[in-house]
Amino acid sequence: MTRSGVLDELKSLAPLRQQLREWLQHNLPADWKQRMLGASEAEYVEFQKSWFRILRDGGYVAPHWPVKWGGAGFSFAEQIVLYEELARAGAPRLIIYFISLHHTPATLLEWGTPEQRQRYLPAILTGEEIWCQGFSEPNAGSDLASLRTRAERNGDHYVVNGQKTWSSSAQVARYCLLLARTDPAAPKHQGISYFILDLNSPGVTRRPIKMLTGGAHFNEIFLDNVRIPAENLVGKENDGWAVAQSTLASERGLTALEFAERMRTGFQLLLADAKAPAPWGGRLIDDAEIRRRLIDIHTRIETLRILINNLLTQVLKGTGSGVEPSIIKVYHSELLRDLTGLAVEIGGVAAQYVQSALMGGGYETGYWMHDYLYSWACTIAGGSNEIQRNIIAEKGLGLPREPRAGVGR
Repeated sequence: MTRSGVLDELKSLAPLRQQLREWLQHNLPADWKQRMLGASEAEYVEFQKSWFRILRDGGYVAPHWPVKWGGAGFSFAEQIVLYEELARAGAPRLIIYFISLHHTPATLLEWGTPEQRQRYLPAILTGEEIWCQGFSEPNAGSDLASLRTRAERNGDHYVVNGQKTWSSSAQVARYCLLLARTDPAAPKHQGISYFILDLNSPGVTRRPIKMLTGGAHFNEIFLDNVRIPAENLVGKENDGWAVAQSTLASERGLTALEFAERMRTGFQLLLADAKAPAPWGGRLIDDAEIRRRLIDIHTRIETLRILINNLLTQVLKGTGSGVEPSIIKVYHSELLRDLTGLAVEIGGVAAQYVQSALMGGGYETGYWMHDYLYSWACTIAGGSNEIQRNIIAEKGLGLPREPRAGVGR
């Protein structure tokens, strides 16, 4: 479908948009942000599960999934409308279900066996089986192919030893999408295999990592002689790098669109703060410098939307250089940092307090110091901005790779 085709379809979806607005009006939990302030992990997880069930019963929890597997089978344009309306209504994101709803189905639908799909996909839609991702390691974060976790075949099992880190929601998950090296003699992008790990297996230890915000969304996972059944291998042995590309590609496109819409909502909160009476009289928005910075943020948000719309068009056409997601990732994360940083300045002393906000993170809570501190994680998560710039330079601009110290050109 062409871009004009998508725009034409979006125009024809006004009834769906109205249906979603009415549904959200009746089903969106009232005052959910306030209720989650200071909530325990157990309370937050239960809230996420309840919102999952509400979306599922409404037919909106898996719009991108095939109908065969319990999804809504929405068209691309219908998904755009849904994510726009969820963001504009300020609906909670299903933070602990991101891997479950996006990475796991994208991987299993392309690479999984029929038995794996039947076992795991329907169970996700119950809302009880949460997934996480075990890719990054202490010495293999941005350079993922340097991972050292080992998996050795032993009869009908693989025995796994190693450590993973920065695993989102692992502390509440049941399953993990795991990368491990099965051929240490192969080049680093080869010899890697992809597994489904049951986190309740003997030898698995999970340790939450406390963040600046006080939350513990990320985790370390330690694997000590963990036995994974051979039937939990996804794809062929030593073909894990190719499988992982399907997992990572599922982050592109519509999730970025949702982030941009939520950023617009955040800007409206920022604008309201700037228009409010200042303690000394007058309003901050009447200051020329504040107005200039607000205009800059607003312009960059609209530019982000254009970048994302262009990416979605290229996804539909099957074109593009492949670096557009990296460009958007850098642009979005640095814009988010600047928006929340300005909000902290405008909010004054009252904005300096770090609320015990929504367990599990998030960066559009409206509690500005929390959001500002969390925004720095977004410049690292999903591949650090430094690595993204290298990708843009090498793959997009064709610039030569900078040699390491002591290595000839």
